[in-house]
Amino acid sequence: MPKILCLENPLLDVQAFGTLELLDKYGLKANNAILATESHGGLFDDLIDNWSAETTAGGGAQNTARGSQYMLPPDSVVYIGCVGNDSYAETLRESCQKAGVRTEYLVDGTRPTGRCGVVITDKNRSLCTDLGAANHYKLEHLQRPDIWKIVQSAQIYFVGGYHLTVCPEAALALAKEAAAKNKIFVMSLSAPFIPAAFKDALDKTEPFWDYIVGNESEALAWARSHGIESESIPAIAEHLANLPKANIQRPRVVLITQGYSPTVIAVSGTPGYKEIPVRKISAEEIIDTTGAGDAFAGGLLAGIMLQKWLETSVNMGHWLAHLGIKQMGPNYPLPKESYATA
Repeated sequence: MPKILCLENPLLDVQAFGTLELLDKYGLKANNAILATESHGGLFDDLIDNWSAETTAGGGAQNTARGSQYMLPPDSVVYIGCVGNDSYAETLRESCQKAGVRTEYLVDGTRPTGRCGVVITDKNRSLCTDLGAANHYKLEHLQRPDIWKIVQSAQIYFVGGYHLTVCPEAALALAKEAAAKNKIFVMSLSAPFIPAAFKDALDKTEPFWDYIVGNESEALAWARSHGIESESIPAIAEHLANLPKANIQRPRVVLITQGYSPTVIAVSGTPGYKEIPVRKISAEEIIDTTGAGDAFAGGLLAGIMLQKWLETSVNMGHWLAHLGIKQMGPNYPLPKESYATA
């Protein structure tokens, strides 16, 4: 049985290199993530018809699941979410199967599989997500005896913040199970709008975070939504680390990535913070930063599962992100490369 369980919104990424004019056409911003509205309806066909778009398996936690499995023994990771009964879903299954990730999708026969339009400009990417079937995941699926057996066998639960827009009850069920059984619960902030627009749902999971992962924009959004005036990433990390915690048998670990700048780490009960430098990469080597944060989380989860020191697990996340941004889309090179310290 897999030891890592990832839950979120399975999507087919439709990604293309675009222009600032294309962003303006659909009201998008560089290096941002939003949910699609009616005004974005033409984006996906536009990317395919006019911008030579490529399609690949996407969705934050699905990227993370494939990333973790890339670094782990076979049958280490299972991914859960909701898809439609269509060819897009088959593409996602095939992609995960190729990566060695087990999928346990809830299938919604009335709605299409979700899509994420990815517009790449320079080294930035703008994400616009039409959740489709992913928006209709149900807690009942997670609680089904065959699925809950998988839940009980797993040792690490990873929930992407986007799932709080869909089925926060499922995220909370995993969080409470982790605390009750002294398992590891990892939460990703995922995008700045999550702590802003879905603050209440996120706050309910807060006492159960063993690890909380985000980037500097997401951390600042969390701080603003909680009335914290500081814009110091280390100060915000320390604040997050020392919030009340349900399972006191484990410290809380906060990890905030900052692009090219060092990743900030704060641990509850440990004064101060640490900074771990990312791996150096030239601008010419970077093809697409889509999924870099997901890759970091994937490497981190692999390190946690292998019971590596925290600094090593973070370095594993940096290594996988370093590989991923040299690919188009949230992908990893084949044949597989082996982790090596910097």
